[in-house]
Amino acid sequence: MARYSNIPTTKSPNKKRMYKTVRYPEVPRSFGDIYVYTTVGDRYDTLASQYYGNSSLWWVISSANGTINQDSLIPPIGEQIRIPSNPTPSIAEYEDINK
Repeated sequence: MARYSNIPTTKSPNKKRMYKTVRYPEVPRSFGDIYVYTTVGDRYDTLASQYYGNSSLWWVISSANGTINQDSLIPPIGEQIRIPSNPTPSIAEYEDINK
């Protein structure tokens, strides 16, 4: 459950803990961005692990490709996706807008 540790929570009227809606920042384009075509077995978390060394940064790649269905960790096979060259500014923005 560690991946949910930074998500703010609130209490429902019946006192149950609920997670607030997570808002991801826009990931700007950069000349250093990498473009790849997805293949069988690709997932946003494994791509983040491969390119950033940290699978928890899956949301940076997913957010950078906003025209692709955001309801899945699996991008469509054969789709060209953008891997942002530097996820660090996006992480700081994410933490700022979700406080």
